Amino acid sequence: MQVKIQTSLRMGTFLLLLLLITSDEAHADFITKNVELLINPSSEVQRGTNVTLTCQAEISYSQGSHPNYTYIFYKDYIKQLKTFSTSATNQTYFIKDARVGHSSMYKCAVVIDQREHYSSIKNLTVNGLQTPLLTVDKIRLTEGTALTATCSAEGEIGSLTFLFKNGSKELHSEVSHEHRIEHKMSLPGGTGNLSCQYFINLGRTNIFSNNSNLIKVNIQELEIKPVITVRPSTDATEGDNIRFNCTVDMLQQQNSELRIFLVRGPTTLENMIKNEYSMQVKANDSGKYECISQMGAIQKYSTVNITVKELFSVPVLSISAAQVFEGESITVTCQVNSFASERIQSDEIKYSIFRDDALLIREGNYSVTASKETNGKYMCKAEAKSISKKSWSLVFEAKVFVSRPEIRVDGPVIVGKPFRIYCHSENGSLPISYTLKRDHLNLNWTEVSSLHNEASFLATVSTPAEISSYWCEAKNTGPPKKGERLNASVIVPVGKPLLTVLPVPGDIKEGDNVTLICGIPKGSPPISFRFYNSSSSHLHTATVSSNSFAYTLTEVNRQHSGTYYCEAFNQAQETSQSDSITFKVSLAMWKKALIATFSMLLVALLVLFFMMYYKAKQGKREMPAKLSVKPASPKSDEILTLNLINDTHYSADTVRVKDKESVWSERPLESAGSSNAGDVEYTEVVHPQHLDPARILLRKGTDTVYSELQTSQGAPEHLNHQEIQEYVKINLDQLPEPVD
Repeated sequence: MQVKIQTSLRMGTFLLLLLLITSDEAHADFITKNVELLINPSSEVQRGTNVTLTCQAEISYSQGSHPNYTYIFYKDYIKQLKTFSTSATNQTYFIKDARVGHSSMYKCAVVIDQREHYSSIKNLTVNGLQTPLLTVDKIRLTEGTALTATCSAEGEIGSLTFLFKNGSKELHSEVSHEHRIEHKMSLPGGTGNLSCQYFINLGRTNIFSNNSNLIKVNIQELEIKPVITVRPSTDATEGDNIRFNCTVDMLQQQNSELRIFLVRGPTTLENMIKNEYSMQVKANDSGKYECISQMGAIQKYSTVNITVKELFSVPVLSISAAQVFEGESITVTCQVNSFASERIQSDEIKYSIFRDDALLIREGNYSVTASKETNGKYMCKAEAKSISKKSWSLVFEAKVFVSRPEIRVDGPVIVGKPFRIYCHSENGSLPISYTLKRDHLNLNWTEVSSLHNEASFLATVSTPAEISSYWCEAKNTGPPKKGERLNASVIVPVGKPLLTVLPVPGDIKEGDNVTLICGIPKGSPPISFRFYNSSSSHLHTATVSSNSFAYTLTEVNRQHSGTYYCEAFNQAQETSQSDSITFKVSLAMWKKALIATFSMLLVALLVLFFMMYYKAKQGKREMPAKLSVKPASPKSDEILTLNLINDTHYSADTVRVKDKESVWSERPLESAGSSNAGDVEYTEVVHPQHLDPARILLRKGTDTVYSELQTSQGAPEHLNHQEIQEYVKINLDQLPEPVD
């Protein structure tokens, strides 16, 4: 199965390659140089001319090839007229008996091996539309009867718009792709002059034909026009009864399709009995009335104007005073300004006064004491001979004297910061003028025109006592009213706090209790205090009613050393910070005593040690010793070596002999003879052997001690053993303190 599939794939690939190679060779055989569209006899012709469109191709091809061409003709870019396949290098498309509908833009294309080559676009213009022909199915008819009219333009093509006209008046228009159209129409009575016309739209231009033939049609008018009469007269007075009568020719009234209406403006008056309508007129019934008769689509109408005179004018309501305060008297009056004296007398007009649609009195006058109960909407009504008229409404509200204003503040009052003062009177007719005063000084004023609004003022105080100096005054059209003085709590912001430390910073020792006292010079309670340490941040917060607070650090240690400060704030929400205090916790007294005792003990031990060491050294040097000097007779500047030997110690001393005379203490030494050598100026003692352990504590390594022995001038004397011991003792005392 797989072998068959692979074989099929190979064959398909081979055929595809062969097709591509063949296609490339075909493309290579033909070269299209130019395609041109020719219009004969001309690009602009008259209607009825035969037009030829020729598509001409200029193509090069290899010898032995026989190309086959496909020609396509287009109208208006996208409309394909016809397709031809031929081996000729040109192709012709004929337009026989050209019409205006053939006017358009044309182009052609030559297709070779599925490749299209287009010509340029050419415009063809055909001038002249034929005159249409109008026909009707009848020329005599009765008004309301329809006739059928036909308008035709034989041979025209394209989209035609037909127009039907009666004289210059257009009756109907319709678009059709056919060369003829029919339309049914009804004409009014009289003589009709019917004609038709059509036009073709070419892009942005409409090309109109001539008008068709004229056909006269006689239409017999329907005798259904109504006659309208008014009894007793078209001039009436309110309260009169009048009758409208609409009549039509008695012959046509027998037709069941006939209908008659009485119309006033947009309203059709109903309840007509035998084409008669009765009504009692009012002043607003004046105007034009129409009587309309209708049969099918035919309507006829007649009109009449009616004038109705007022029996009396609309009553006028009035109130005695524009501004009336509660407790004052008011009078409500209702009256008419004019009436038809030839019809009625003034006493025939009856009045009624209403408040909020409730009857108060059947009189033209109403007196009452103004109060809240008399407030409302007033209206009156006048009646005579069954004619009733209402006045316009008036809203009455008795004025109210302003009440004593109340004064208050919004939010906390903080010294030095602005705050708002509100003034409001519970009662009082609007508008109300409010004045803010401080003692006897007017600070500001404002007017309130809304029922629930308050007067608002901005103020400040520098001391709490100033708050009671503010008060309000309210006034409307009545006398002014004074309010109470402002009573409100005032918050004094906290002053800069002072931090105190007990005991004083220099006397704080480990184990002490340290008290931090934070106090403020001023500020309204409650006061909140916060304590801080520069190393451990926040320590404590407390809110108290006093102006200070103490926070205690119990049994402090060395870690409590550092910088401390405090903050204070109250309801003014302004935080104030103290200056910082730094203290150091010293050691406890018992620790100091312990250290002193230990130090003294250590010194005593060292002294005891050195004394024992000294005594030990002195005892060793008193033992018999031998001294040898080399050389026996030293010269000037020569090094003299002295060897002192006993049983436990060996030492070697060297001296430099100077020219000047030196005197040694007399000491009997066996190996040392008298010598006239120079002075011994420096002595170097070297201890290379057998050192006492006590000396190890005093020296590290080999110590060299320089000592200068100087005697009076003269011959050197003998050195005795006692003097050498004193010499060594002196040098040992000059040794440095022991180093640990």
